[in-house]
Amino acid sequence: MVPWKTDRKILLAVTGGISAYKAPDILRGLVKAGCRVEVVLTEDAERFVSPMVLSTLAGRRVWQQRDFLSDDHGWEIPHIALADWADAILVAPCTAETLANTAHGQGQKLVGALLLAAHAPVCLFPAMNVHMLDNPATAANIALLRERGYIVVDPESGSLACGYEGRGRLPSTEVILEELWRAISPSRHLSGKKVLVTAGPTWEFLDPVRFLSNPSTGKMGYAMARAAWYRGADVSLVLGPSALHNLYGFSVVPVVSAEDMKREVLARSDDMDVIVKAAAVGDFRPASYSGEKIKRRDRDVLSIELEQNPDIAAALGERKRTGQLLVGFAAESHNLLENAKGKIAKKNLDFIIANDITAPASGFGTDTNTVRVIDAGGACTTIEGTKEDVAEGIWDILLGGWPPSS
Repeated sequence: MVPWKTDRKILLAVTGGISAYKAPDILRGLVKAGCRVEVVLTEDAERFVSPMVLSTLAGRRVWQQRDFLSDDHGWEIPHIALADWADAILVAPCTAETLANTAHGQGQKLVGALLLAAHAPVCLFPAMNVHMLDNPATAANIALLRERGYIVVDPESGSLACGYEGRGRLPSTEVILEELWRAISPSRHLSGKKVLVTAGPTWEFLDPVRFLSNPSTGKMGYAMARAAWYRGADVSLVLGPSALHNLYGFSVVPVVSAEDMKREVLARSDDMDVIVKAAAVGDFRPASYSGEKIKRRDRDVLSIELEQNPDIAAALGERKRTGQLLVGFAAESHNLLENAKGKIAKKNLDFIIANDITAPASGFGTDTNTVRVIDAGGACTTIEGTKEDVAEGIWDILLGGWPPSS
């Protein structure tokens, strides 16, 4: 896990909706991620989830309404102490009443007072009946809170506890964690920017059941997309066939072949501020396609004629606009730096990320990588670690001098 995610101090405020029963799972997710967690329960939330359960999972006491200005704990001024302690505050679930009280600065209760005192990022996760959510008063409160800088995460759609179908479900713990990481990311350099990342392999079909491809899993491209999203970008992920999950936050464009990827990438390229070509696009495809499965027919050899696929990075380089950042990836088995540097000028790239696919714990299918980040001037920096670590390091270099000063 990247250093800025480790040992973070998170305040989890649980308010009185039926989704409060999910609080133990959220808390377990936070603790498993290495966070130190303080939990605050409203009086209504105590009717849905046991303070003892949350205290056991957190490994510390749970703050309750009776602690607010009480004879036993009032001297600690818990709403101030907790607000000062937290790196981020999560309100999950966040009821319609909590939204209204927060929007109107109500501080009569512990949760309301600590939100008034908060100076760390605050993420609100509304969860309620779909009609309550769609009520103009609730919509106005959400709009006001967003205008004031609160992070209000839209609820999911599906079956609600009240029996309705529609928006209003508390997001999964996985989504809540992703929103937390984005909220506390130390870099917001890509805020307001549009970033396109390609990831995964391509499949070039010979017949209905066979295709040419490579072992790419898309993990490196995914890590680049996730790190860009943490930094505030609006991310489009053009993704070849893969088993990747947790694609929350991205606009995902699934593709199969190199021609598919070229079409989807070029259709979006003009609007992008940054394009990262991390996909392992097949260089060749069968020159002809058989609509029927090719049979053995007692032959020992089958000859297949291949033709070149389009060079998507080169096509992007030809149409690159002023101020746009274009980054390529080069998976090489020999002459790593020589081959990679030759592609920068040829394809009009600003950077190329080169990795030796024959190196141990590097390249296709691994969770770690070692790459060389090479700029147009030939400067080369080596980064190694998990693919998440490597992606963070790559973005630090890419954004060091971008956008160019006017």
